[in-house]
Amino acid sequence: MKFERLIWGARGLAITAALAAAPALAQGTLRVGMTASDIPLTTGQTDQGGEGMRFMGYTVYDALINWDLTSADKPSGLIPGLATEWGVGADQLTWTFKLRQGAKFHDGSEFDAAAAVWNFDKLLNDKSEQYDPRQAAQGKSRIPAVASYRVVDKYTLEIVTKTPDATLPYQLAWILMSSPANWEAKGKSWDAVAQAPSGTGPWIMQSFVPRERAELTPFAGYWDPTRVPKLDKLVLIPLPEPNARSAALMSGQVDWIEAPAPDVIPALEGNGFKIVSNTLPHNWTWHLSRLEGSPWNDIRVRKAANLAIDREGMKTLLGGLMVPAEGFLPPGSAWFGNPTFKVKYDLDAAKALMTEAGYGPDKRLAVKALISPSGSGQMLPLPMNEFVQQSLAEAWIDVEFVVVEWNTMINIWRAGAASESSQGAHSINFTYFIQDPFTGLIRHLSCDLIAPNGTNWGHYCDPEMEENFKAIRTTFDPVEQTKVLQKTHEKFVNDALFLMVTHDVAPRALSPKVKGFVQAQNWYQNFGTITME
Repeated sequence: MKFERLIWGARGLAITAALAAAPALAQGTLRVGMTASDIPLTTGQTDQGGEGMRFMGYTVYDALINWDLTSADKPSGLIPGLATEWGVGADQLTWTFKLRQGAKFHDGSEFDAAAAVWNFDKLLNDKSEQYDPRQAAQGKSRIPAVASYRVVDKYTLEIVTKTPDATLPYQLAWILMSSPANWEAKGKSWDAVAQAPSGTGPWIMQSFVPRERAELTPFAGYWDPTRVPKLDKLVLIPLPEPNARSAALMSGQVDWIEAPAPDVIPALEGNGFKIVSNTLPHNWTWHLSRLEGSPWNDIRVRKAANLAIDREGMKTLLGGLMVPAEGFLPPGSAWFGNPTFKVKYDLDAAKALMTEAGYGPDKRLAVKALISPSGSGQMLPLPMNEFVQQSLAEAWIDVEFVVVEWNTMINIWRAGAASESSQGAHSINFTYFIQDPFTGLIRHLSCDLIAPNGTNWGHYCDPEMEENFKAIRTTFDPVEQTKVLQKTHEKFVNDALFLMVTHDVAPRALSPKVKGFVQAQNWYQNFGTITME
């Protein structure tokens, strides 16, 4: 077989109790106020969206293929993780992964090909003893390309895809490896594993209390020196309300908060706290239903909505901490292309399109939108959604909100627009990690991933887009693949397939005692470089 190596680039009381229980500031202890409403699932495949992967995923666990989180100056690329190299055969279906020798789980057992197969079974094989519906709900949709997998030898894994798929390495970066030996030792109970999980990552989870706190300590035997922790302890505290996070930082109860409220940033900076941010491959959108009867099936309405949003006004609302959307991907993306429809603020053009579609001040369009008051990467969801609501109202589109908790929102997103759980909503406000071709583009609109088979929430299916997706998957040369990705994104924009609002810059506020943090251009971060003064 020809082998080609590919390297690709009572909630308030609970908060008070958690903060009171947090240890006094000590050398080497970093306390983080997360936007999540709960401690992310600890068993391997995390919940709580991308933030769960950031704090309980790439801390405690590794994937076969990891992200390079060492630089703030360039977009992150894929690098070897528990696999040291990988390649696809001449059939473009059969992938071979050479595994890292000597990588240990926290319980002391060794990672090998059998452990990798065991982890795929826990997600994909509902007949396996270790199958876990909770982890499968988080991970199965991330690896739709996988048809089969097997042990070749102790340190060689084979994966066969259903069709040729050049995006497989990106898909595998989502799949985290937990210890089979630990599961056995815990009586084959995932509930027991949750209390004392075992990965190969740079941090060991020592304890957690749901909705209150989790404590992580360094794993001395970690294999990657760039991620070996310098801290003594990392403490995670769920604080979904922005003002509560900011107050906790100002009072010294935490040292780091995600997504500070923009209106308190001047006060934070005035008191010596550092605001750090960076380009992030992440957007804030409304994902539109394309079910029969949805008003978003009319391209004139979709374009009108995109032209009705005053993004510069929203930027002021967010204290400048956003990049106004010009498409689904950020303006500087290599995959942006040259779409002919320009996403901008033009209320007159929006009204003209609505008039053409049969609407006006005396015949307004009523739509229903699912939103969450907090959540991973949601920035300031309530003020932002209210801003969008007011903007759309000026173009004769009246929005009714259905407000649900973030984890519930994720479940509705996976269930799809046709599910009763969507309550007849015509859109869902979601933020998307857009750093790789599959996660950024394909999974949202592919016909074979219509929910609940995948995360095509809106049930969109278009033959031309399917040809684009096929070309992405079958183009293994990165330069040629970029051209296909540009063509695909142009269709995203020209057809106004989403309500495209803004791109995140991942602001976080840090105590001046926090030193050495390098904010990667990635949804995940490396906590190994950090020290406390």
